[in-house]
Amino acid sequence: MTFQANLLEGKVALVTGGFSGIGAAIANRLAQLGARTHAAGLPPPAATPSAPDALDANVQRATLDVRSSEDVAALIGQLDRLDIVINCAGVISRVEEHEIEVFERVLDINLNGTMRVCSSARDLLRASSGCIVNTASMLSFFGGGLVPAYSASKGGVAQLTRSLAIAYAADHIRVNAIAPGWIATPLTQALQDDSGRSQGILDRTPMKRWGLPEEVANVAAFLCSPAASFMTGAIVPIDGGYLCA
Repeated sequence: MTFQANLLEGKVALVTGGFSGIGAAIANRLAQLGARTHAAGLPPPAATPSAPDALDANVQRATLDVRSSEDVAALIGQLDRLDIVINCAGVISRVEEHEIEVFERVLDINLNGTMRVCSSARDLLRASSGCIVNTASMLSFFGGGLVPAYSASKGGVAQLTRSLAIAYAADHIRVNAIAPGWIATPLTQALQDDSGRSQGILDRTPMKRWGLPEEVANVAAFLCSPAASFMTGAIVPIDGGYLCA
């Protein structure tokens, strides 16, 4: 057991983008550690084949579009307290991101959506001396020619994290970010299925494998725990060594 089983008992957590992939893994992990956890997001498009439910039964579900300040405020306004906010809502649209409409949509979800949630949650987090964990990326550190919007948004998330860490410190709110590398999720399924691209990724990754969502979730849980009580403004890579290779 990496963590004490009741580590987050009595805490209330909100995970945006929490229905699948890294978000769902984090929501499950926080719930397993005792937090009353709300996973929020949008259902997949009707044309998308249904996938098995990624969430544990004890995780509460809520519909949320982070592009809407009204939706964000309404959801957070329903909570009686809030200790932990995990911002995982995000999209990527490879190649199409060079079109300005797509570029704007990706930034609105990945970057503006993160700020909407942080801003709306601030008062509740102040009351609980809570914490925020945003989702940056290894593309916060270098560019991606096929994904200019995703790269720009994740660079923005890293700078937003550092900026809010300064701004929210007087409220006793810690703000950190995880920076996942190549993680096996629905978002990266196309790359996993492309043997050439996948092999290129593995060749550069010192640990020679794709990461698991649960491995990212463990780092997020650490950042929410008392063990990280003097950490704020940190961007923590979880990438099997990809950035240093």
